[in-house]
Amino acid sequence: MGERVRAMAMGLGLGEGYAAYTESLSWLPQCLIIWLECQGFVISDWEGIDRLTTPWHSNYSKSIQAAILAGIDMVMVPIKYKEFIDDLTYLVKQKFIPMDRIDDAVRRILLVKFTMGIFENPLADLSLIDEVGSKAHRNLAREAVRKSLVLLKNGKKVNSPVLPLPKKARKILVAGTHADNLGYQCGGWTIAWQGFSGNNYTTGTTILDAIISAVDPSTEIVHLESPDVNDLESNNFSYAIVVVGEVPYAETSGDSLTLAISDPGPTVIRNVCEAMKCVVVIVSGRPLVIEPYLTSIDALVAAWLPGTEGQGLTDVLFGDYGFSGQLSITWFKTVDQLPVNVGDSQYDPLFPFGFGLTTNSIMEIRSISAGFDGRPYLVIIAVAVLTGLYYTGIFFWSISAGANGRPYLLVIAVAVHTSLYCTGILLSRKGLD
Repeated sequence: MGERVRAMAMGLGLGEGYAAYTESLSWLPQCLIIWLECQGFVISDWEGIDRLTTPWHSNYSKSIQAAILAGIDMVMVPIKYKEFIDDLTYLVKQKFIPMDRIDDAVRRILLVKFTMGIFENPLADLSLIDEVGSKAHRNLAREAVRKSLVLLKNGKKVNSPVLPLPKKARKILVAGTHADNLGYQCGGWTIAWQGFSGNNYTTGTTILDAIISAVDPSTEIVHLESPDVNDLESNNFSYAIVVVGEVPYAETSGDSLTLAISDPGPTVIRNVCEAMKCVVVIVSGRPLVIEPYLTSIDALVAAWLPGTEGQGLTDVLFGDYGFSGQLSITWFKTVDQLPVNVGDSQYDPLFPFGFGLTTNSIMEIRSISAGFDGRPYLVIIAVAVLTGLYYTGIFFWSISAGANGRPYLLVIAVAVHTSLYCTGILLSRKGLD
């Protein structure tokens, strides 16, 4: 463990205050040095010590003292570093913080830097910089997207699946705020702390562009972010793909008491899915409230945060690959259920942990329809058996009815003829194998 633990970060939440640090004076060094045999150092979070007080930064000198004495070796001070240096220097000179504590922190930091060879090679190796964002990397990311997608619903009836969608259609509606927005696909901690909106800050493929690339050239695509009733009534759409979710966030900015789909998402779902066949794609970092709209939705996909490679979604929507992902978290019905976990006595989720429907790719479907993985004679056998059973039923009914002219002989002749015909095809097919 000592070879692995080189640095640990400590995040401080509002309200933890000095008490949390005072209690950790003995616990933190004991945990890291004795239990984990840590030869690294402890670093605070961004402006972490500022948040020891309410309001933040209201008694900075005391916050510095509490943090350093608690075992923080390196403090992340992005802006007010001059004030930090002045206050820390004062605290050491006045012996509020022992010099031994400063020496210990410096020793730990330098040990890690020497171990990593930073002094010998202070600059990063840029020899592989051209590989960043390469086609190989994007293909791998695209694969990760399609394998992580979870199909939650596929058709309003079990025997009437909606997916995979046909690539050739007269007109397709693509709706929703998240259909053409790379920032929304990427989520928080992308380019900026809270992420971004739009397509101007990174390179990638939006879900809309992926759909355009995937469908047949003759298929007309209409993109309406928030279509109204008139838009839907005046166009004869073959089907719709609705892409909605939540806007990017990071840390406490994502706290929510409702976990609702961001507006106008719910309205778009209602308007579109009540007017036509629709596939709804949820772009989010967590389960959101979806139950109120579920009955009107034909197919539902949890896309999570697919990042820059939107084609990973269309790979499975249009059947180039099958859906295979499963939920790694329970999808709740209402927020009143939260927290909800497997094993709860009242475990009644909308979709349970591990849930995920699967589909076959178009190639697999064609293979099956051609005859169970390239063996069409199996289909012939099935047809022959079913035909034989059908005519046998008629045969016995005819006998029991005592039909004039003994029509069962005709039935027997037809059954025998059908069996011989199917057997001939079967043997011919087997000979070709």
